[in-house]
Amino acid sequence: MELLDKEECIYLLDDDNFDFPTLEMMNNDLVAVGGDFHPQRLINAYENGLFPWFIDEYNHIHWFSPNERMVLYPNDFKISKSLKKSIKNKGFVIKSNENFEEIIKNCSNIKRKHEDDTWISDEFIQAYTNLFKLGYAFSIECYLEDELVGGLYGVLIDDVFCGESMFAKVPDASKVAFYHLCKQAQENGIKLIDCQVHNNHLVSLGAKEISREEYFKILTKK
Repeated sequence: MELLDKEECIYLLDDDNFDFPTLEMMNNDLVAVGGDFHPQRLINAYENGLFPWFIDEYNHIHWFSPNERMVLYPNDFKISKSLKKSIKNKGFVIKSNENFEEIIKNCSNIKRKHEDDTWISDEFIQAYTNLFKLGYAFSIECYLEDELVGGLYGVLIDDVFCGESMFAKVPDASKVAFYHLCKQAQENGIKLIDCQVHNNHLVSLGAKEISREEYFKILTKK
């Protein structure tokens, strides 16, 4: 592991091992570049508080660990009156892990504000599908009249669910999936849902920012 930018503490990852910078070595949100999507490297990344966000024009993976981490404690999920009505009356059917690859493909196709293109490339799809097959990645799927209309996926590290992306083809579909994620989290002892970075939609659902140091204490149970 080579230090590329001393001021920002950004590291170039080695190709022959799966080590990541420690908390003490982190300064910027962007912590490292390089490496590959080997399953063990991905698992190590999440265990060490990092996640891959995009691949640059030089085919380098960019690995992030935000100074301010967006998280949601499952008990803090905010359910609005309109969402309660959608859950009760719209006829959504929720399933888990039955259509993982379609979930991530749909997430890659959703157009988002302030983004010209998706960061979920074919390499990401293959990498997380591999994690799913190994039992580390999971999906929540929302169906309406047997059609997949929304959902989310992420990676489970012990009792922390690291959410990656969600999508909705009809109103409230992703929110309903997120509600069921929080419900399943409470039932299965998952203490925290990592939402990675701030956005107002997540705030409306009950998420908040904590420091990188606090997130690492939760992740490492210190």
